[in-house]
Amino acid sequence: MFEAVLSPQAPAPIGPYSQAVRAGDWLFLSGQIPLDPGTGEIVGTSAAEQAERVLANLRAVLAEAGLDLGHVVRTTIYLVDLAEFAAVNEVYARHFSNSPAPARSTIQVSALPRGSRIEIDAIAAFPA
Repeated sequence: MFEAVLSPQAPAPIGPYSQAVRAGDWLFLSGQIPLDPGTGEIVGTSAAEQAERVLANLRAVLAEAGLDLGHVVRTTIYLVDLAEFAAVNEVYARHFSNSPAPARSTIQVSALPRGSRIEIDAIAAFPA
């Protein structure tokens, strides 16, 4: 009924979770932080720089399932500092240029794993 998706092109899970789980026509992607899949180290210092790596990680997991960012219907962005929202939004807009854009929430949090400034999770739909 459920199928885990694991991409070697994205960081391996650092806890008891799957990178993504397919449930029928839906793919639920766990939150990605800006870890380089080769080194396991955080990439970038600002949330905007880190957003580039986060979106590359999400793209890799989507590709493993045969999808791309155009299949994403919902995202949640977690930021340590909402003052970085505008800069992150510019990066996000370059990657999600499809129409309609995914539904989205942005939430400020007190901390994220490994000292990351940003984390993004997503829900994607498989084509009918």
